[in-house]
Amino acid sequence: MTKTKSEWPDSSKELAIQLHSQLRLNNKNWHEFKGNSDRRAAELLSSAIVQLISEGKPSDIEELLKQSIRWIKKEIKAPSCPDH
Repeated sequence: MTKTKSEWPDSSKELAIQLHSQLRLNNKNWHEFKGNSDRRAAELLSSAIVQLISEGKPSDIEELLKQSIRWIKKEIKAPSCPDH
């Protein structure tokens, strides 16, 4: 089986993953950014880019984009703390 060349520049996937790692919420910054709608939208958008470059399922990518738009429009709020 012949492997076809990716339509993305060689470093695209790595860069997208690095960006997502910088933007995603984790245990250390969740309380600080949980209600920041722009930050939450950026996190989801970067995740959608990683999925797109990684040949993820179109339905998963679309759901990430829809969720991001809901954050941009401030239609949703952060859930309560996962530790409570």
